[in-house]
Amino acid sequence: MKLPFFLASRFVAAETLDGAVPEVQRLNGKGLHVTLDLLGEYVSEREVALSALDAYKNLLHVIAERGLDANISIKLSMLGQKIDHDFGLANLRQLLPVAKEHNIFVRLDMEGSDITESTLAMFEDVYPDYPDHVGVVLQAYLHRTAQDIERMCALKARVRLCKGAYAEPASIAYPKMDDIRTRYIDYMQALIQHARYPGIATHDDLLIDATKRFVNDRHIPSEQFEFQMLYGIRADTQERIVREGYNLRVYVPYGTDWWPYYSRRLRELKTLGFIFRNALRG
Repeated sequence: MKLPFFLASRFVAAETLDGAVPEVQRLNGKGLHVTLDLLGEYVSEREVALSALDAYKNLLHVIAERGLDANISIKLSMLGQKIDHDFGLANLRQLLPVAKEHNIFVRLDMEGSDITESTLAMFEDVYPDYPDHVGVVLQAYLHRTAQDIERMCALKARVRLCKGAYAEPASIAYPKMDDIRTRYIDYMQALIQHARYPGIATHDDLLIDATKRFVNDRHIPSEQFEFQMLYGIRADTQERIVREGYNLRVYVPYGTDWWPYYSRRLRELKTLGFIFRNALRG
């Protein structure tokens, strides 16, 4: 049974790219950068993966043709990563020349821990050829992330740092928010100092304020990083951060396969009360 889209409309811009474009234009008009994400993951058929590759290529063409201020985020599992590593890598290598042609940045999203290493390996394979057009995501709650931060800083890679939204066991991920926040702050500082234009992806005021204090105390220009937030959450805060002189990028998902993304957003926000409070705040 297909669930009605209005359930996800708080967090998902539209079910089609044409429906999402006006939202991108509206956000751009407020001085916000955008990352567009076609929803979907864990493809198990080669034909579906090839269709996803075509859809990603079309997304790049549309961004260029319409002059949108937007990057794209992709899930390697949509390109066949779980089917066969080399097949997924070959599809990624077909996509990145199109991104470079249009000068559009591609973020390799991070998924469950079962493919963390595969994702980083694919990134490291293509990065030397596309250093200005591809980046990756690291999740602060994973035990392994301290080493992965060092790994990406050594490359001067562009990293999006987030807390982590997938359900992972305590054996590989920190379950307590205080521990995650402590590590997030450490990783944020390392990325801003040693990597290249990191995305500080959080809605947590404690982490936002810690980032501002860190860069202000060290006189680090705001052009050296950007804050990132999700579509539909704390729009007033997003606009305020831009008014304060920081770059901010909004992650704008679209597509019909929205249920897994929507479910993670509900888990991440913990309670419906949080959603309603933020709805009142804009």
